[in-house]
Amino acid sequence: MELPNCDTLLLERIEGVLHITLNRPDCRNAMSLAMVTELRRVLLAVRDDHGVRALVLRGAGGHFCAGGDIRDMAAARASGGEAYRELNRAFGSLLEQAQALPQVLLVVLEGAVLGGGLGLACVSDVAIAAQDAQFGLPETSLGVLPAQIAPFVVARIGLTQARRLALTAARFDAGEALRLGLVHFSEAAGAALQRRLDETLAQIRRCAPGATARTKALLLASGQEPLGRLLDDAAEQFAEAVTGAEGVEGTLAFMQKRKPAWAQ
Repeated sequence: MELPNCDTLLLERIEGVLHITLNRPDCRNAMSLAMVTELRRVLLAVRDDHGVRALVLRGAGGHFCAGGDIRDMAAARASGGEAYRELNRAFGSLLEQAQALPQVLLVVLEGAVLGGGLGLACVSDVAIAAQDAQFGLPETSLGVLPAQIAPFVVARIGLTQARRLALTAARFDAGEALRLGLVHFSEAAGAALQRRLDETLAQIRRCAPGATARTKALLLASGQEPLGRLLDDAAEQFAEAVTGAEGVEGTLAFMQKRKPAWAQ
């Protein structure tokens, strides 16, 4: 896998994990069109790379992402409504792409997790937040709407809570994010946050990558397809998995009381 050159992202691959850092600390990693484009290119590059087991997304400078870049919006104003539509829809395409990744997507949330940053958290498989992180959907207080992130927020925390947060633009902390189910862990910043990340990555490495990808796709489809068809497809996939390379290796490893090949 060859990763694209990036101006707004820092990329580091370590032991099957691609670490992606949003690197615009001067504006709390606000999401510019350039950053959206680079993120989409990176996700496309790793999608079919079976050597990448997980992706970790975080922000530089003590913040995750403060939302959309106001400067990009101002520049789009000169081009009229079509430019705004394209700019906004590009971020929605990024969220779709991130959610559909076959690998496990983890986010480490520190500082500002606002607007589009909260949207990115909503498409993650595992979200780990620093206790002092600040969350919110500020769009309505700016006279706009959370257009692309709204469906993902509703899917993550439910319609009732999404309505409250979006229609009040209320800020909330990691404890509230944990209660809502937006994040899975709330940890003290620093060593505790890193320990939780390391522990989660170790758990992911114990799981077969092919089975993980198919399970993720099954879970995402569970709210969209008719139940009977979903279960029929799941039965076919289960039969293929049991007799496939990972299923055979997993069974042998269990019987021989050893780690399977993918967990070595």
